[in-house]
Amino acid sequence: MDVHLVDGTYELFRYFYALPSHVTAGGREVAAVRGAAGSVLSMIEDGATHLAVATDHVVESFRNDLWPGYKDGSDMDPAILSQFDLLEQVLTALGVVVWPMVEFEADDALAAGAALAAADPRVGTVFICTPDKDLAQCVEDRRVVQFDRRKGRVVDQAGVREKFGVEPESIADWLALVGDAADGFPGLPGWGAKSAATVLARYVHIEEIPLDAADWDIAVRGAARLAGTLAENLDRALLFRRVATVDRSAPVGSSVDELVWTGPDPSATEVLNSIDAPRLAERARALAGHHRRG
Repeated sequence: MDVHLVDGTYELFRYFYALPSHVTAGGREVAAVRGAAGSVLSMIEDGATHLAVATDHVVESFRNDLWPGYKDGSDMDPAILSQFDLLEQVLTALGVVVWPMVEFEADDALAAGAALAAADPRVGTVFICTPDKDLAQCVEDRRVVQFDRRKGRVVDQAGVREKFGVEPESIADWLALVGDAADGFPGLPGWGAKSAATVLARYVHIEEIPLDAADWDIAVRGAARLAGTLAENLDRALLFRRVATVDRSAPVGSSVDELVWTGPDPSATEVLNSIDAPRLAERARALAGHHRRG
């Protein structure tokens, strides 16, 4: 069996910007939820049997205590922020396992779920369904891969090397040096994607990089400047790496058997009617019937 782990927050944003607004008679914006829920259901229609969706139930996480500039949702459109809880309700009604994160983030849940699934010898491939570069650190050979469903692209360990110039184990270090504007931390001055990749391809982790460029055994343009910047900002670089590192201790259950899809909840019709999406309930019931007959 394969396991599919879906970034629900990404899916919600994806459909929020891809679909026209849909407001219910009660005045609630639901277009993104309808799109994301339909997308997850289509995965089951395409053959996914074991899956879970991770969501950011609360936008802030423990990382906001580590770095004050970390994303906190304050600049988020209220029309999308209001749909987070609703997405969890709709997916649960469809019978999909949801991991709503509070102290942790959806990325942490995806990482923890991938580790759980990869440890099970019955699992063939673990698909982490998100293009988020943070999750590249979880890729393992061809066993644990990233799957960009929008582009239909699977990224395995060789793909991570090709894209970033480093192995998955160095992704958090690479992000710490380069920075991540989407997550709100700047990286170190002067360090770019190419220089960080060249250095980390040789030294793997930040603390292994010599702080004197004279000790570097690789040729890097501006090595003295880069080494000097790292020496002056080493503590900050290590902090940024902590911020960029996914936490595999996030609560996601104890077995992949918990992820098997068995059909919609009895509440599905009522919940999906409330977002003007009765067709989703019909699809789920038909799909469950097909599974039982199979």
